[in-house]
Amino acid sequence: MRPLSLDQKIGQLFLVGFAGQALTPGQLAADIAEGYLGGVILFDRLVAHGKTTNNIVSTEQVAELTEALQNLAEEKLLIAVDQEGGRVSRFKKERGFPETPGAAVLGGATDCTLTVASARQTARMLKLAGVNFNLAPVVDLNVNPENPIIGRYDRSFSAEAPVVAAHAAAWIAEHRREGIGCCIKHFPGHGSSRTDSHLGFVDITDTWQEDELEPYRLLLGEGPAPAVMVGHLFHKKFDPLYPATLSEATLRLLLRGSLNFHGMIVSDDMQMKAITSRYGLAEGCCRALAAGVDLLIVGNNLDHDPHIFKTLKTAVLAAVDRGELTEKRIDEAWNIVRNFKKSLVP
Repeated sequence: MRPLSLDQKIGQLFLVGFAGQALTPGQLAADIAEGYLGGVILFDRLVAHGKTTNNIVSTEQVAELTEALQNLAEEKLLIAVDQEGGRVSRFKKERGFPETPGAAVLGGATDCTLTVASARQTARMLKLAGVNFNLAPVVDLNVNPENPIIGRYDRSFSAEAPVVAAHAAAWIAEHRREGIGCCIKHFPGHGSSRTDSHLGFVDITDTWQEDELEPYRLLLGEGPAPAVMVGHLFHKKFDPLYPATLSEATLRLLLRGSLNFHGMIVSDDMQMKAITSRYGLAEGCCRALAAGVDLLIVGNNLDHDPHIFKTLKTAVLAAVDRGELTEKRIDEAWNIVRNFKKSLVP
């Protein structure tokens, strides 16, 4: 493999959404072929334009789309989706995809049999669709059933850490058998929050519990580690200034240090209001990389800009030029992303 330039390495650190159900000549194709875009994320609708369809329409269409995307990429492309099951399913029954229960149903069973079956069905479906990275499972504890984005959506397996870890491990193992990467989320724990990080700043200082780290301790201590998604969650005892995504203290000292995690750290969608309302998208991306995030998700769905990747990559290069972000940090992140890609289905 030929050496990559700094510009190309930066490109590999982004996972970006796009509009449309087919690959057409244009900005996205150039981003992948020339800009070395590291990955894309698929959505079933385009929120910014009020459209009820987007990248996922049918089984045959998605397979053709993902094949066209991979054929453009010189480096393996991450093709990601949020397919948790239940209410967070981008591949829906009405479009010809198999339906699986949400985490609350799975975690409420007497054992992990249903979870294994659901995860196997999901992973096999994703493999046929050409998706190699599932942004699941959720390992948040259901400590606040009225949580507006976790509890109310039945996205948590349980309020008990061992139950969450057991079901998450079963989910991850079935995906790994099919060569599909997983991402446990939302570190350091979104289950206790009273507000939704899609909509604004979320302070978990007074609601967060130490047990919310336990699923990470259990899952990261055994076998090949999945990726970890960091939530846009502020806890003043971890960092008095920044939410976890932008916090070197939270990522370096807690996740890398205390929890001894060496795998890929992924951001939650950087367009969520918890970041953009206070820092702006470009500054948020630069700060996240500097803090220790390896892969930046920019959904390009809550707001949409076909040129967003080029704009953000330029901003990161400028941050390197200003000394706010080092080439060493870019190299570190790129190596972690590259190693994660090597573990996925060919």
